[in-house]
Amino acid sequence: MKKHLTILILLIAILIPAQAQKSKDALYLKNGSIIYGKLIEITGNQYKIQTSDGSLLIYPDTEVEKYAKESPSYEGRKKEGPGLALEAGFLVGAQSTEYAAPFSFNILVSYTIYTKNVFSAGTGVEFLGVPFMPLFAEYRYILKDKKASPYIFMRGGKMLHLGSETETHDNNYYEKRNFKGGLTCTLGTGVSWAREDIEPYLSFAYRYALTSYVQSVWGTNSYYDATFRNNYNRLEIKFGFKF
Repeated sequence: MKKHLTILILLIAILIPAQAQKSKDALYLKNGSIIYGKLIEITGNQYKIQTSDGSLLIYPDTEVEKYAKESPSYEGRKKEGPGLALEAGFLVGAQSTEYAAPFSFNILVSYTIYTKNVFSAGTGVEFLGVPFMPLFAEYRYILKDKKASPYIFMRGGKMLHLGSETETHDNNYYEKRNFKGGLTCTLGTGVSWAREDIEPYLSFAYRYALTSYVQSVWGTNSYYDATFRNNYNRLEIKFGFKF
């Protein structure tokens, strides 16, 4: 649990500076034009500025009214188009299971329609004792068309075990476990903060996941294959960013 919490805190610490709004250099020209980009050099009689497409523009000081650093204004949430999101988190909550706080990392490909509707398909890696790969679809509804807005979402899909049999040492016979995935579903809420080119978000949700494994056990004077199931009914906490 402490290890997973430390990983999540480190991810948040890395991602928060990355999602902060970027200031831009602006050259106000005497003809009324405004040139945005990165100011490369100011000499005694000229300004060199590099625009977002990589072009290098040079203006003599006789054409420049003033120079300023500006934060881009908020122009509303994305109305339509594709996107990509990365998120990480863990499942928490008291429950009878051998895995205290499973950790997960997901990547989602999304498409936004009419600003508030976001449809996504995702995958990733989840460590529920052993690694699993989830395959899921998600629908997210943004409640307000504002810079900071709550949202609700639901997702469902299946988990696939990554690998074959895994050696275990929790019984006297050291029998292998043949792990299998199962269904998974999530229903929750969160809040996102729209920026110029990135949208960080924090979510809280109910998460159900089913995994199982088949293991040879001793019984009635012989071995037989028994199936053991792990049902997860947990609180899922995740931090991510969409761009």
